[in-house]
Amino acid sequence: MPVSRTRKPQKKSGRTPQRGGGRPAGGGRAPTRSGDRRRPWAVVIAVLLVCALGAGVLAALGSAGGGGGDDARQEGFGDPALADVAHRDPDDPLAVGDVDAPVVLVEFLDFQCAYCGIHARETHPWLVDEYVDTGKVRIEFRNFPIYGPESDTAARAAWAAGQQGRFWEFYSAAMDEEFDMDSGRFSDEGVLALAEEAGVPDLDTFRRDLDSAAAGEAVGRDAEEALSTGVTQVPAFLANGAFVGGAQDQDAFRGVLDEAYEAATD
Repeated sequence: MPVSRTRKPQKKSGRTPQRGGGRPAGGGRAPTRSGDRRRPWAVVIAVLLVCALGAGVLAALGSAGGGGGDDARQEGFGDPALADVAHRDPDDPLAVGDVDAPVVLVEFLDFQCAYCGIHARETHPWLVDEYVDTGKVRIEFRNFPIYGPESDTAARAAWAAGQQGRFWEFYSAAMDEEFDMDSGRFSDEGVLALAEEAGVPDLDTFRRDLDSAAAGEAVGRDAEEALSTGVTQVPAFLANGAFVGGAQDQDAFRGVLDEAYEAATD
């Protein structure tokens, strides 16, 4: 079993090899606090992932998720059914980029995932500079907390920060350094500190939103969408209906996004 500690990638020349998810699905632990009003989505998702794997979803995904393979993209680029996962909601606080951008990159992430952290630090800023700021791509984030209670708290906190327009600042604060899984970084106190670092203006409202039914429903919708789409590991991405699995390097994203852009603008 891969280690759960977030690891700093070694510096190498040339292309970075394909990297998959940070820990196998189902690795989370059930919440221990009695009377917790939060729905333990991480536990629910772990159970559903076991069922999905038993049904052979990974075989259908090919190289998506954390699996190996030379091609980061699933055969069948531009599947209209998968392209429909893009919401293009102009009021979505968990999205960045032009709502009418030719390409929508949907990102499924668990804040405790080691490879999600690699993507957030190494590739996300480049995607924003190269594709989002140029109007080619819109990024829509989806919470997929599969690694335990702190993953669920982090997902709720990210959503709560988004309600005050600080989602991407929270995303950066949460992922800007290495940390141990289940370390307390995403405890209630930990996410409050991250919200303050992210510049969330009203921390009292943040606390209420963190524990709200609305937060649980939003995280649940994202997770259910991931599962219905066939995502079983993180990070995972959909670019106009094409799967991109793992913490891919810039060249891998460039190939898929350029192809998607050309197809959308022909």
